[in-house]
Amino acid sequence: MRLAALLYLLLAGTMCSAETLVYFGTYTRGNASSEGIYVATLDETTGALSRPRLAAKADNPSFVAIAPDGKSLYAVSETPWTDESSVGIVAYSIGDDGALKQLNQRSTRGGAACHVAVHPSGKSLGVANYSGGSCASFPINDDGSLGEIASFHQHSGSSVNPRRQQEAHAHSINYDADGSQAFVADLGMDQIVIYDVDSESGTLTPSKQPSLKLPAGGGPRHFCFAPAGNVALANLELTSEVALLRYDDAAGTLSVLKVASTLPGGQAVRGNSTAECLVHPNGRTAYVSNRGHNSIAVFRIDASSGDIEWIENESTRGEIPRGFGIDPSGKFVVVANQNSDNVVSLKIDPETGALSPTGSEITVGTPVNVRLLKR
Repeated sequence: MRLAALLYLLLAGTMCSAETLVYFGTYTRGNASSEGIYVATLDETTGALSRPRLAAKADNPSFVAIAPDGKSLYAVSETPWTDESSVGIVAYSIGDDGALKQLNQRSTRGGAACHVAVHPSGKSLGVANYSGGSCASFPINDDGSLGEIASFHQHSGSSVNPRRQQEAHAHSINYDADGSQAFVADLGMDQIVIYDVDSESGTLTPSKQPSLKLPAGGGPRHFCFAPAGNVALANLELTSEVALLRYDDAAGTLSVLKVASTLPGGQAVRGNSTAECLVHPNGRTAYVSNRGHNSIAVFRIDASSGDIEWIENESTRGEIPRGFGIDPSGKFVVVANQNSDNVVSLKIDPETGALSPTGSEITVGTPVNVRLLKR
């Protein structure tokens, strides 16, 4: 009886150790050692990452997004665009074991598709083309495959940085909570371009407030909402800053509240640039990755007062941290270090939001983007 009870307890403990799938978008061209999209698991108790495995071979799948129902994944193909045969976005179904099966692919009509987001309804998605300086949207069929392109918008403009801002460079696209609007961070124009979204077709049309101007030379790269939806973040790639923004969902308007440095003491670090920004599920803490300083900057945000306050910078234990993800429980951050081919997990302090290493580290070739899926 004692042996049987012990076996039962061991089995119960195993069953209770829940895991979350973690997908990694990567670069496969040049000297990269990656073959495509990889998947691992995250232990929700310890933050340990499993050994990664190839989920699907793909060409420069630098950024991926998962459908709200968890059945489909979409990956950009960050490659040059020559004509309508050029692939910019690929649809996959997600298997029970986390493996990906390609459904179809589409041209995004612009070069270097670098970011994709799925509409909250799961009925459409949006793509940003970096070198093309444009964005596009596509309907999603019932089986998860992509329909014909629904809309395409070519951006036109420039800003003050002569090397990086001579022309438009759309760097990300994101939706608000109800999917009524889409926000495209354009690094080349120093603007967040705003579109109204048709929920059925996925079509994007310029909003009443067509764009929000951000500090000259900042280079807005990524954009994200806090859970309550009344504030958002945009990290400024070129000046190592993050902008806290106010969103009025009733009016459909966006405004700047405060801009803060992502570096300790606001001191410049030669060659540093920011990559990703995310808000914790509790809505009180925000994170931004620094490439060069090789850290995650941690901030306290107050939506009511419109304030953002730097807390700390935590090392990412690697070189050039690009994307990172927060697990659904809000306990861990998983960070992809592009130039050192490693991924690490960091523990989140539940009170302060501060980060500390879990000790878990895995090897992934040229990792760029992290997306988590709780099964």
